[in-house]
Order: sequence, then structure tokens, then C-alpha cells
Amino acid sequence: MINLKKRSICSLTLIAALFITLFPSYASADQKESALPQSSDPLAYVQDMQPGWNLGNSLDSVGADETAWGNPRITKALIDQIAAQGYKSIRIPVTWNEHIGSAPNYTINSAYMDRVQEVVDWALDADLYVMINVHHDSWLWISHMENNRNEVMAKYNAIWTQIANRFKHHSNKLMFESVNEPRFTDGGTTNETTAFRMLDELNMSFHQIVRGSGANNAKRPLVLSTLEASPTQERMNELYKTMNKLNDSNLIATVHYYGFWPFSVNIAGYTHFENDTRNDIDQTFNNVYNTFIARGIPVILGEYGLLGFDQSTDVIEHGEKLKFFEYLTHYLKQKNITHMLWDNGQHFKRTAFSWNDPELYNIMKAGWSGRSSTANTDLVFVKKGAALQDKKIPLNLNGNTLTEIRTNGQLLVAGQDYTLNANTLTFKSSLLSRLSASGQFGVNAVLTSKFNRGADWNIKVIYNDKPVLRSTQGTINSFSIPTTFNGDQLATMEAVYTTGGNAGPQDWTSFKEFGYTFSPSYSSNQITLKPAFFNEVRDGDVTLKFHFWSGEIITYKITKNGSSVTGSTS
Repeated sequence: MINLKKRSICSLTLIAALFITLFPSYASADQKESALPQSSDPLAYVQDMQPGWNLGNSLDSVGADETAWGNPRITKALIDQIAAQGYKSIRIPVTWNEHIGSAPNYTINSAYMDRVQEVVDWALDADLYVMINVHHDSWLWISHMENNRNEVMAKYNAIWTQIANRFKHHSNKLMFESVNEPRFTDGGTTNETTAFRMLDELNMSFHQIVRGSGANNAKRPLVLSTLEASPTQERMNELYKTMNKLNDSNLIATVHYYGFWPFSVNIAGYTHFENDTRNDIDQTFNNVYNTFIARGIPVILGEYGLLGFDQSTDVIEHGEKLKFFEYLTHYLKQKNITHMLWDNGQHFKRTAFSWNDPELYNIMKAGWSGRSSTANTDLVFVKKGAALQDKKIPLNLNGNTLTEIRTNGQLLVAGQDYTLNANTLTFKSSLLSRLSASGQFGVNAVLTSKFNRGADWNIKVIYNDKPVLRSTQGTINSFSIPTTFNGDQLATMEAVYTTGGNAGPQDWTSFKEFGYTFSPSYSSNQITLKPAFFNEVRDGDVTLKFHFWSGEIITYKITKNGSSVTGSTS
């Protein structure tokens, strides 16, 4: 992924018998001459890497050092903790641009090279497979290759010559990735055939340099990416042509995946993990499997996540997000594709060594070996003053069996508090009445469903009333609607001109992008309309419809006049 500052341009069962004797575990990076046996199976090598994690927004940061994008310095304790979480491999993205001398030698700063090696050695000491690369250099200067070929190639070759020489005696649990998300559009290239030709030239040169440097680099696994790391069929076909031409059994293909775009950023009404999003996973990785794995070429999903995470991990409703990750990790396992979670600091805390979202980690971890059960929702609303009724929730058991349900440690009684009929879970109105008796808006209880296998599924019981939005004034750079949420949660927002037509960015849909154009704050009781929204709204009246997860829809009107904005209830 590009980072929190520069959005990624990715939209984005083979059973191997693994024998420990084929893959020696290196207790120390000092054992550098131990190479992967030439007879080893590259498909098994990649399978043994499962699962993987990205050390994002650290050594790949564009700036003075690894803290430039807000993360703390990497520590050995962090690397050890990643291994302790069950990860078998780590991708260490590295941006070299700020640490390279001038032409013609393009010498990498020795302190920086030492620092990269230090982190690599920590990872090898932790018995992790390790991938390093040329990362944000892809858009910083490699992208200008069409109009500046000689300089780009000289710089690229110099970097890989130095990396290859520095690490050529390291164990073959270290692999090299030629370039992250290779792209040329930043440099003005619009012809994709030209881009394919330039990427092929980079990869051929990379391969020649590394293989020619000798020692363990003669057989070191090398990772090659599609154009922009995109898993579209044409781009995968071009990478296959390059790999076929190289005729090297120690090559690995890589792509990235950030989900079906409308769901991944919460736009166009795609608030749920529905068939289009699921089918995109199926089609994408069926194509990846057929293009590479079925032909004997292993694949690493070098990055995965959701694009909306660039704004906030709350862009996608929590339960819908969990269903996406549960299904994705399951399907990747079916297709024998090793995956590496993109984490720029928003998932695993770099100093506290804990997960920001333990439920997300638990459902991903369960997916490494099997499937978890989910439900059609993780939200049950009890509206103030409304007649209470039993609440039916379809379950996606995924082959598992419900064993118990608890709330606040107390075991619920089957038949009395809830029933399970086939795949339909029904919570009794008497239970919901008891749990929401406090009359306090918001989450009143969490119902934890446990199964014979996989992660738990938590359902929040929320006491709510109709949200209230109030009139206000502001500017295109600072406009927030005072909101009393009354326990409800915002799902999406529509924007249309009163004279007709959709308002705001992506005007092919009335439903705007969550987090990018609007964002709720439940702590400060407001909904903010962001400058990105107003930048593409013409003067006049706009009708907004705020859709809440309870099913409530609140209509609101704003009037834009130059830089001034007024808002009123309607």
C-alpha cells in the first residue's frame, strides 16, 4: 500500500507436504552460508511463509528516517512479538531514495544500510522468512523511466548491486522483491504496453544483478510483481511472460489486494459484505491461481487489507469488516496463496505490542487453519418506546456448531433466552428487554457466541432513538453538523442537488465515500463534511440523506455560497 498520505493505486488448494529438514531454521543470522537446498520446492517454501505481516510506514517512510511517518523506531522486541503472534514471515518495505548519494555511484548511506541489515537480522533471529525490496522509490523516481531511462536504470542497478552484495551470504530465508507496486503513471506514462516493456527491463536487470552476485544469491528466492501489483488478468499475463523467459525455478509472483473498491471504501451504498464483494475475491484469486500456481509458480499476496483503512479502520462497519477478512483468508488458504497483512501501525501497536482490534486479529488467526462462524449482523437495536419483538439473525456457520452464548460472563439459556433453528439465531424479546433496561443510549450488552471451532462472534445490543441533526453554519474548510446520535451509528450519506443530479465527488453515485467526504464523531457529537466534499460541490442547495445502521434515514439540507455553508433540518 502507498501509505496514509498517498493512497494505494491497487483496487485491489495446493496441499504441500512440508519437511523441516528441507527448510533449516536459522537460530542466528551469523549462519549466513546455509542456503536453501537446490532440490527444494519453491511452492513449499512459500507455503512455509504463511502467514505474513508487513512492517509498513517505517523503513519505507519518505523522509529523514524510519520515524518520518509517525511510527517509533523498530525494535528487536517488536520483531520478536510479531513472531510470537504466530506470523511466519515479515515483509520489510524499504525506501532508499533519501539515503542514496549522487551519480554515478549512487552510494547508499552506510548507516542506513547497516540499519536495514540490523532489522533483517532481528527477523532472521526470530526464525521468520524475510522479504526486503525497493519500495516507494517506485513512484518517487522509477516512475519517470520513460523520459529518463538512463538515469533511472543506473540508479536502480546501483541500488540492487549494493543490496545484493550486502546480503549475498544471508540465509535463503531472506528474499528480494524487485520493486513495490511498480508504476510509471506518476512519470507521465499512459501507454500500458510501454509500462509493461519498462517493468520487464527492470525485472530482467534485477535478476541478472542478483544472480550474478554469487554466493546464496545464486539460488535466493526472488519476488516479481505485476504492474502496480494489480491482479488483473492482462497484468498477470505480462508478469508470467517475464518469469517464463527467465526460466528460473526460484521465482515468486506477487500481487496486492485491497478488496472490491466500492465496499473497500464504503461508497455507492456498499455498506455490507455482499455478493459483489465476495465474488470479486473469488474471481480475483481463481485467476491468480490459474495464471501462476497451476503452472508451478508460487504466489505471495504481498499486501492485503481495505482501502478505506487509509482514512480510518472504522470506515467499514465492524461486523462487515470481520466477514470480509474471514472469507478472504479462507479463500486464500483454499488457493494456497500466502498472504501478508499490510500494517502501517494501525493494527499491531508498535510499543504496547497489542492489537487495536483483537476481534479482527482473532478472526484472521483462525483463518490460518480453518473457518470462523459469522452472522448477518453484529448489531441489534432496541428502539426507545417501540414494542419489543424477538430478533432473528441468520448465521453463517461455515461448518461449525454453536456451543454457547454469554453476556458479561453469564451463560444464556437456550430455549429461554434464545433459540437456534437451523442457521437462524433468535434472541427473545424478554432477553433484549432485560439487557436494555438501563435506558442508556448506546451499547448496553455484548452477546458473545462461541462455536466448536474458530473465533467468537460478538453481537452488540444497542438502545437507541432517532438521531437528531441541528442547523448550523460554517465554511467549506470547516463544517460540522451538531448531531445527537441517541445510540445510533452512521452507515452512509447521500448527496443530491435539489435541482437534480448527484453532488460531490464520484457523482456517478449519490452515496458518498465514508471518511473521505464525511465522517461522524460520536465523542464530539457531530458529523463533519470534509473539504474534499465541498471541493466538488457547486453553489446552491444540496439535500443530504444520512443512513443509520438502525434503519433510520435523516434528511438534511445544506446551502453552499462561495466559501460559506449553512445547514438546516428539513
